[in-house]
Formats: sequence, structure tokens, C-alpha cells
Amino acid sequence: MDIWFEHMGVEHGKEVMEIFNYYVENSSATYPDTVLPYPFYGRFLEMARNYPAYVIRKKDSDAVIGFCLLHAYNPFPVFRHTAEITCFISKDEVGKGTGTRALSVLEQDAKKMGINILLASINSQNTASIRFHEKNGFKECGRFFGIGEKKGRSFDQVWMQKNI
Repeated sequence: MDIWFEHMGVEHGKEVMEIFNYYVENSSATYPDTVLPYPFYGRFLEMARNYPAYVIRKKDSDAVIGFCLLHAYNPFPVFRHTAEITCFISKDEVGKGTGTRALSVLEQDAKKMGINILLASINSQNTASIRFHEKNGFKECGRFFGIGEKKGRSFDQVWMQKNI
């Protein structure tokens, strides 16, 4: 599949929020439990300020099929070599290699920035994401047991780490 990565900007808010809100409503992949309004997109842009952030487009249709970004794990300079990853792929595009390509792009950008540790925070009910991260070299490095509840089900927050 031919895809390309476009720097995420204010013009992508509607498409990004539609992808994100699909997962809010239909899965355990996100922490919000209710759909977020479109202005929340500004929070994604704020989080990713000074970090790489992309929308992912299909070359044949130009449709936005996902988004990915890095953001600070912690704002203090002592953590400047560590970033947290966020990536969501449209439900119809999952399993086609888009997530792996997105991770590769973010890893290349991270290395250029002097970042050598990537972290992912994952809802323990999202076993597909845990498997994806394991397949791509992440290891579980921490777990907060039973700290969240979504749709009446308790979950752990799983932290995964990859040294790049």
C-alpha cells in the first residue's frame, strides 16, 4: 500500500478527531470514555509542539487514514532523550502495515532529535496494541494495576519501552 506522511497542522483536526473518536466509542484503545469535541484537536497539536506529528494519507485517494506523533514524556530537561508515542490508524486500515511504517518514521525522527527511548502507555484491555508494540521491539516496563475504568471494566495502564 502506498501511503505518505504529511506534517500535522490545524487543517487536519476534523479527520484526526474522527479517527480518534471512533476508538473512544468502540474500543479500549483510548483513555477518554466519551467522544471529544473537535476543538480537543488543539491539545494534540500542543502536545506535539517541537516533536514530529503526522497525518497518514493514502496515495491513491488522498484520504487521511491515521495519525501519529511523539510528545514529551515529561517536560523537565532531564527526560529530553525520552518521548511518548501516540498512533491511531483508521479501523479499515488496521493490519496493513501502516502502524509499522508510522513507528519507523517516528523512530527516525526521534533519533535525529537525540531521543533514544520511546514509551507507549496502553490500556491493558487493548491486547492488539500490546502485541503490536511487542512485535516492534517494545518491552513492558511498568504496570499500574486497576487504575482505570472504561465502560464498566477496570483496566491496568501498561507502559512499554523501546530503546532505539
